[in-house]
Amino acid sequence: MNSSSGSAAGPSSGSGDGSAPRRNSKRPKYSKFTQQELPACKPILTPKWVISVFTLVGVIFVPIGIAALMASNNVVEIVDRYDTECIPANMTGDKVAYIQNDDIIKTCTRNLTVPKDMDQPIYVYYQLDNFYQNHRRYVKSRNDAQLKDADQANKTSGCDPEKTTKDGSPIVPCGLIAWSLFNDTYNFTLGNKNLSVNKNGISWKSDRDHKFGKDVFPKNFQNGILRGGASLDSNKPLNKQEDLIVWMRTAALPTFRKLYGKIHQDLKANDIIMVTLENNYNTYSFNGKKKLVLSTSSWLGGKNDFLGIAYLTIGGLCFFLATAFTVVYLVKPRKLGDPSYLSWNRNPSGH
Repeated sequence: MNSSSGSAAGPSSGSGDGSAPRRNSKRPKYSKFTQQELPACKPILTPKWVISVFTLVGVIFVPIGIAALMASNNVVEIVDRYDTECIPANMTGDKVAYIQNDDIIKTCTRNLTVPKDMDQPIYVYYQLDNFYQNHRRYVKSRNDAQLKDADQANKTSGCDPEKTTKDGSPIVPCGLIAWSLFNDTYNFTLGNKNLSVNKNGISWKSDRDHKFGKDVFPKNFQNGILRGGASLDSNKPLNKQEDLIVWMRTAALPTFRKLYGKIHQDLKANDIIMVTLENNYNTYSFNGKKKLVLSTSSWLGGKNDFLGIAYLTIGGLCFFLATAFTVVYLVKPRKLGDPSYLSWNRNPSGH
């Protein structure tokens, strides 16, 4: 009995016998990566390091903020809201009826005074407020394949409700975005001289080259009873119709500006610019606003104080924290890594 017991216990004893079966293990294969033993940087945030980092960030951010604010302040901008001013006195009570009546002349004249010298190029923008180009149904109402390829001219899927005419003919370009193309026009006069507005190169080159075809021409556009906006030249390909290309790049916010053109002439302070405009675009139905903007540019672009204020705020906050930590460190210093400050090493009195 003893011998049989001993032989039975032999294989399970795990004494190293090669014939003994191995137990499957779930232990992963050893590597420094799985065991988190790779070399790592473990900085010790000493008071001197923290104060130095905050000071360095402040030293970098404050000058950048000052430079950004100076660049923004050097931009000269003229903003004129004309949608409320270009309505006949007898039509102010029914603005929608005024804008929808084609028999009423929509020509309006505005005088703009140049506040400072404006160096060319001077960018001409139109600004719309309370216009939600980012609405889901509006953004989806287009067909990119149709815009790019003449062979896809009959493809109008996704363009509801402006996809075909009453007789079923496809509209090119189709969709609500194209249909609602902005159609106010501006002409500028300085003294007795007309200021020409250059509309070449106002759209993104990538859009002209890759999104709008050179062999795609407008067809059946704005032929319906209800016109949404501007018409297009049927003899000009879409990649040359830059007003459309600019408009088709939809804005993310309800208040936006789009480039109308560029004036290549310097303007002097106190110059009076006479603007003759056609107030055609209907923003009165949704309580929108229309503004004409003339602006120069800087190395940061247009006028925008936010970037400079943000840098100054972060830099000032870092200087404040560096000063606060320095005062605390000098007034009440403590030894680095002193275990006596651990809660379980303090006596009941808290000292």
